Amino acid sequence: MEVQFLEKNSDYALAMEVLLQLRPNYDLDSLTTQVEKQQLNGYKVVYVKSSEGVLAVAGFSVGEKLSWGKHIYIEDLVTNSQFRSRGVGSFLINWFKSYALEIGCEQIHLDSGVQRFPAHKFYLREGFNIASHHFSIVGV
Repeated sequence: MEVQFLEKNSDYALAMEVLLQLRPNYDLDSLTTQVEKQQLNGYKVVYVKSSEGVLAVAGFSVGEKLSWGKHIYIEDLVTNSQFRSRGVGSFLINWFKSYALEIGCEQIHLDSGVQRFPAHKFYLREGFNIASHHFSIVGV
């Protein structure tokens, strides 16, 4: 397994198809448009690839805040449904830990929907803490 940054290459559509598993409210065209729009503002996409194909995809941004210092914020993370429970997610989180150190980040953050209990177990197992509640107003 290896982690690669998403580029317009032969893996692009395959990676986007995996990302659709997390974001089914898009279709391939609208997802591609949205990802490219966000990339203009610093959003990055990486994917895990093996001889079996694209195993996982994650979208993230690097930022700096008074509360967190320099950090990575994982905005989207999905393991291809065909490859779950095979260590792919742990492999990707370990890559994020190494990448954070490489670029001088002090922390890694993410949000996870309150109903996603299996994801929460995974994140806790990988060393994440539940450090706050995320509040939002939708439809302003």
